[in-house]
Amino acid sequence: MNRSRRQFVRSGVAAFSIGFAAPQFLCDIALAQSASFRNLVVLYLAGGNDSLSMLVPYRDRNYQARRPTLAVPAGQVLQIGSDRAGNELGLHPRLTGLRTIFNEGRLALIQRTGYENSSRSHFEGTDVWSTANPLFTQGPGWLGRYLDTIPPPLDPLFGWNTSVEPPHSLLARTVAVPSIVNPAAYDFASPNGAAEAALEREAALRMSSHLPFERPHLAFINASMQSALATLDRVATSGTYVPAVTYPNNGFGLALRAVAGALVAQIGTRVFWVQTGGYDTHAAQGGSYPNLMTTLSDGLFAFYQDLNSHGLLNDTLILQFSEFGRRIAENGSGGTDHGAASVMMAIGGGVRGGIYGTAPSLSPDPSNPTLENNATDVRYETDFRSVYARVIDRWLGGNSPAILGGDFRTGHEFI
Repeated sequence: MNRSRRQFVRSGVAAFSIGFAAPQFLCDIALAQSASFRNLVVLYLAGGNDSLSMLVPYRDRNYQARRPTLAVPAGQVLQIGSDRAGNELGLHPRLTGLRTIFNEGRLALIQRTGYENSSRSHFEGTDVWSTANPLFTQGPGWLGRYLDTIPPPLDPLFGWNTSVEPPHSLLARTVAVPSIVNPAAYDFASPNGAAEAALEREAALRMSSHLPFERPHLAFINASMQSALATLDRVATSGTYVPAVTYPNNGFGLALRAVAGALVAQIGTRVFWVQTGGYDTHAAQGGSYPNLMTTLSDGLFAFYQDLNSHGLLNDTLILQFSEFGRRIAENGSGGTDHGAASVMMAIGGGVRGGIYGTAPSLSPDPSNPTLENNATDVRYETDFRSVYARVIDRWLGGNSPAILGGDFRTGHEFI
């Protein structure tokens, strides 16, 4: 007998109409897990951020000498005080929103973060920061290893990547983190109308409810489909969010708006990945870097204000890093080349704001202990893994020695 596609879908639904309640079950998991976990938003500045332009040592006489066209004039920096060594520092003049957060005691700036023998390679450097292992950059990332330690069953929306490509940091052995760039576009894919698509979705849900333990590969596929289908309605809820502030109309601002929507809607996500690029400033840095700082500051300040208006600031930590810093001296193309240590930031209601670590001396003397590579690069002072360890132990409630493969619990107490 000839049967229409609609009849087939209806029959499929009937054939697999067993009592499957995965969506409600997973929602219950989300509520249970949200009661005991804080929110972490990891912000990656892709390309290698120039820390000497973000956090400016404007009183160092070698700063202007080594950057005759790129140095931020002392009269333009947003002064924020001195580090423990007495070095006077200021933020880039476009970082007005970040200075407000700093003045409110909710921004920590951690200078000269990095590791021994910086690779100065985008690919290797990203892998080092992702795995937290300069000697072995394969396998799961540090956030993925953290996710693997959470007792199952883990809510499928516990992690959320706002970028297209899955970041190495979130690569796990047992957990898959969805990439959701636009919540409004995260839906059941169907070429048909709404009624037909709804039937197809219901049929897919019923069919995936069968988990044959004697066929583990099929069971895994069906379980993954269950998880994906169970997240649709919750993501859609976050996609309708109307923020309390106006976000910049760019990719970075919209990503942060999506994160805010997920947090306000309490859909169960606790670890977010946000990425913004353009920081590989080999040429014409004087024209591009101010725009990067405007995008960064305006987006983060809107996010900060939005969370604060909903009472979510104390439960949220933003952690920023980049794969390396940049050379001290500008190059012949009006830019800066790949360097070593950079600056990390932490923002949130639980952050002990301030300047951590000490600024380098920019003297070109090869024996300068704060520089390396024949005094062309900033030498690291704080192992970036100590920052990770602080976040894992004090914020996420994890076990940093087990997750990082070593004891790095000697860092700055910024939370």
